[in-house]
Amino acid sequence: MRRDVFQAIADPTRREIINMIAHHPLNVNAVAENFEVSRTAIYKHIKMLTECGLVVITQFGRERFCEARLERLTEVIDWAEQYRKVWTERFDSLENSLDATDSPKRKPARKK
Repeated sequence: MRRDVFQAIADPTRREIINMIAHHPLNVNAVAENFEVSRTAIYKHIKMLTECGLVVITQFGRERFCEARLERLTEVIDWAEQYRKVWTERFDSLENSLDATDSPKRKPARKK
């Protein structure tokens, strides 16, 4: 099954894992210790993040470290950007409409 970035960020636990490892890699056990669910559950979340390309697992001796690959999030940014533009245009249009219909009662009085 092909996984995508949107599936990865859909879960709050996976988003928190990404936040934890965004600045520096962490040992898989260190990640798991921050959650009140089983290590197996965390490993499944990490596996999903790995399948989506948001996390890379690196082996150092006996330890495995999770490292974030945040450049994959550009797919989400690009998708959301199109809607930001639409909503910005709609709010600008609403503001212009309100300004055009604004009555003198609603405008603040000018000081002389």
